[in-house]
This record gives sequence, C-alpha cells and structure tokens, in this order.
Amino acid sequence: QVQLVESGGGLVQAGGSLRLSCVASGIAISIYDMGWYRQAPGKQREPVAAITRGGRTNYTDPVKGRFTISRDNDKNTVYLQMNSLKPEDTGVYSCNTYHTDPLGRRYDYWGQGTQVAVSS
Repeated sequence: QVQLVESGGGLVQAGGSLRLSCVASGIAISIYDMGWYRQAPGKQREPVAAITRGGRTNYTDPVKGRFTISRDNDKNTVYLQMNSLKPEDTGVYSCNTYHTDPLGRRYDYWGQGTQVAVSS
C-alpha cells in the first residue's frame, strides 16, 4: 500500500523559508516521478513542482527561482525548499506520485497535506 506523509508546514512571515518533506512507503521513489501540489483557500489544487526519476525538475512560473524540489532516494523522501515566501504561497501542500497501467490509465497517490501559511 502506497503511503505519502508530508511534514514541515507552518506559519511564517513573508520573506521567510520553509522546507517540506514527503516520506514515501510502499514504493521505491527512485523509479517514480514525484510532485508537489498546493491548494489555496477557495481555489483548485495546482501543481507547484515536479522531479522526474532522472532528477529533471520543473516548476510553475510563480515559484521559479524561489522553490527547489529535490529527492533523496536512499531516504525515500522528496523535499520542497521554499524561500522568499509570499502570502500568495499560502495553502495546503500535498505530495503526489502516480503510475500508469498497460492500458494507459493513471493512478494517483496523495499525501494528507501540510498547511503553509504566510503572513504579510
């Protein structure tokens, strides 16, 4: 059974930093693409950052240059380093991975999320 457990959220002032962690069990993340999503109050969940099995990273434009996604396959953990935080970064941050079966159907796995609140 795949389980993703996030931690590291909290309340921080604008300009501050947080480091989120996502520990996976039931899978070896070394063979999975991993991602972070966030859901702001009253808005839909959106992708924030992703890292492929090979280590290639991608970011949504609003966080480029401020956030860094990384992975430690030995610890089966994915991180999201968030610097220069802004109030608009507030939301619930969730870890994600997925697999695709031979018919092309995608199965997503989500953590419970960790709350990030940035005060102005």
